[in-house]
Amino acid sequence: MRFDPPLVPATLDRRYKRFLADVTLEDGGGATAHVANSGKMLGLDAPGSRVWLAPGTGKLPWSLKFVETARGWAGVDTHLPNRLVGEALRAGALPEFTDYRDVRAEVRYGDASRVDFLLSAPDGGRLWLEVKNVHLQRTPGLAEFPDCAAARSARHMGDLARQVAAGDRACAFFVVQLDSVDRFAPAADLDPLFARAFGEARAAGVEIVAYACAMNPEGIGLARRIAA
Repeated sequence: MRFDPPLVPATLDRRYKRFLADVTLEDGGGATAHVANSGKMLGLDAPGSRVWLAPGTGKLPWSLKFVETARGWAGVDTHLPNRLVGEALRAGALPEFTDYRDVRAEVRYGDASRVDFLLSAPDGGRLWLEVKNVHLQRTPGLAEFPDCAAARSARHMGDLARQVAAGDRACAFFVVQLDSVDRFAPAADLDPLFARAFGEARAAGVEIVAYACAMNPEGIGLARRIAA
């Protein structure tokens, strides 16, 4: 995914009200940016951090995309993972899913959910695919999810397990917006409920796929699969 125009650097002054951040641009001017992230952004909201911004699409002039840390870059825009996975699926760029020809987004399933993608194969096989954004790294090399309580994500794991029980294939796809990790695990201390649902879903046959991203001011892409 290319950014057009390329992102511009700034310094984070503060993040507040979850979806807002005050920044200082390189010319010294101040601005407010939209933060498309409802999580805590642990370790990614320190004042003085170097951040990267895209032009805003709403009322605010900027949208915060990346934060630079001592361990590398981290992507905080939770809207990007679905776009990345959707583009990769339609381009046939994910070897795990090349048997599927039809890709539908936001299909109702479970009790009160919409699956991110429903894939269908010519032989009638189906795969239910949930996409999750990951930006938490507390231990070198380890990506974790979530960074706060995520009851909705725990429910999704149960929804996926029920699709497997019904005879379909199901997968939780974790898009890791970190460029310095090689493995993924649930953050059990931050959300025991999700960690339990994750383990139960995996035991029920839900597939777990995690990809780390490559990021720079000109774009972001799924770079490599990591251990999960």
